[in-house]
Amino acid sequence: MSEGNILAIVNGREISKEEVQSFINMMGHQGAQFNNEEGMKKVADELVNQELFYFDALKNGLDKNEDYLKEVERIKESALKQFAVNNFLKDIEIKDSDVEEYYESHKEYFKKPEMVTASHILVEEEEQAKKIREEIENGKSFEEAATEYSTCPSKEKGGSLGQFGRGQMVPEFEQAAFNAEVGTITEPVKSQFGYHIIKVDNKTSEEYSSLDEVRNEVKRQLTALKQQEVYLNKAKDLSQEYKVEKFY
Repeated sequence: MSEGNILAIVNGREISKEEVQSFINMMGHQGAQFNNEEGMKKVADELVNQELFYFDALKNGLDKNEDYLKEVERIKESALKQFAVNNFLKDIEIKDSDVEEYYESHKEYFKKPEMVTASHILVEEEEQAKKIREEIENGKSFEEAATEYSTCPSKEKGGSLGQFGRGQMVPEFEQAAFNAEVGTITEPVKSQFGYHIIKVDNKTSEEYSSLDEVRNEVKRQLTALKQQEVYLNKAKDLSQEYKVEKFY
């Protein structure tokens, strides 16, 4: 890769590193594979190829082709429509008081569900589960027992399943976990996977997110609603100024 800024010149037209990087950025996630020296060379080669086709198109008069000119007009019209809408909506502002009012009147949208943090030991037989539970009651740590006996991959983390809400676990497991007190270890619980010994590490009750936690989300929602409102009102006003005929 050249140390200078200009990577290629095609028929007098310069292709810079910035132009190559911009092309990569426009590719989104797929562009990540080209964010290296070899990748940038490939993109630079592609931009060179495109310039070659561009100059060849000019040579052959394709810029005067009727179909091309129609497509240019279509693209220009579409771009102007979008620019006009964006330009009309760009000055919309949402006040803090609007955010607070919306939050208070729509609190149900910002409710945190009840959550449980738990660990488990999974085995195939109920008797084995009972014996393991006895070992824990007699002093063996839950984490050690999980690492030694559990058939679940969570054994590598001492049986930890992290935090979960309702609907994320099989019904039998969920019911036992949500009903158990924090710090307790359940009797063996049967599910389609085998027998679980569950230790509830923590619980959080259903609660509302504070305004500070969701302020940006509320503002985005309000902005979208306000933009939709003023957009439709403006369109209605414009329909009185310009003739509209609908056949649907």
